[in-house]
Amino acid sequence: MNEYNMDKFREDCLRLNINLSEEQTAKFQQYYEILIQWNAFMNLTAITEYGDVLKKHFLDSLSLVKAADLEKEIRILDIGTGAGFPGIPLKIAFPHLKIVLLDSLGKRVKFLNHVIEELNLEQINAVHGRAEDFARDIQYRESFDYVVSRAVANLSSLSEYCIPYVKTGGYFVSYKSGNVDNELEKSLHAIRVLGGTVEDIVRFTLADTEERTFVCIKKISKTDKKYPRKAGTPSRDPL
Repeated sequence: MNEYNMDKFREDCLRLNINLSEEQTAKFQQYYEILIQWNAFMNLTAITEYGDVLKKHFLDSLSLVKAADLEKEIRILDIGTGAGFPGIPLKIAFPHLKIVLLDSLGKRVKFLNHVIEELNLEQINAVHGRAEDFARDIQYRESFDYVVSRAVANLSSLSEYCIPYVKTGGYFVSYKSGNVDNELEKSLHAIRVLGGTVEDIVRFTLADTEERTFVCIKKISKTDKKYPRKAGTPSRDPL
C-alpha cells in the first residue's frame, strides 16, 4: 500500500468532530487505492485525483454528521450508492452503524463486496437491484432509521425511491449541491403524498470551498402501498 498524506483529510474530519484512528485512516487509504484500481476497467467515478476523492467523495459522505446523530446504533440504507458513497465512508468512520448499499448495476455491487471484504467491514452488505423493486420486500420496506442518497436525480423522484424504505419517525436525507429552493418547492407534493415532511434544510460549505445542502425529510406516516410505482416511472413522471 502506497503512503499518502492524510493530514488534511484528518483535519477536515476533526472539524466535523470525527476523530479517525490510525486503523480508520488506513482503511480510507486502502479504499482509495481499490477505487482507482477498479476504475481503470470500469466506470466508478470521474473524480480520481487523491485530494479530490478525499474531499469530494469521502469528506462529503461524512458530512452527514451535520444532519444526523450518527453516534446512535441506527440502520441506514444508501440508495444508488454507486462506488459506495456515502455508505462505505460512513461505515469506516462509524463502525457501529448497520448499513445496506443498494445499486442497480451488478458490476458495481461486485466492486462494493470486494471493498467490504478487503476492509474487513462488518454489518454492511451490498444489494443488487432497483429501488422500486426492493421497496416491496418486507425485509426492507419501512425498516430503516435513515435512508440517504447522493444520486443525481430530482428530489420528487428521489423521494419516491427513498421514503418507502424509511420507518415512521425516521428520515430520508438527500445530499444536494448548491441552491435547492426551486427543486424543493417542486417536490413538496410528492414528499407529502409519500408520508413525509421537510423538517430541516442544512446548508454548509464543504472544506471551505464547495456549497452543499442536506434536505432532511421526516417520515410522519406510512407510505401507501402503491408507491413506489413500477420501475422507471418515478424518473419519467415525478409525482
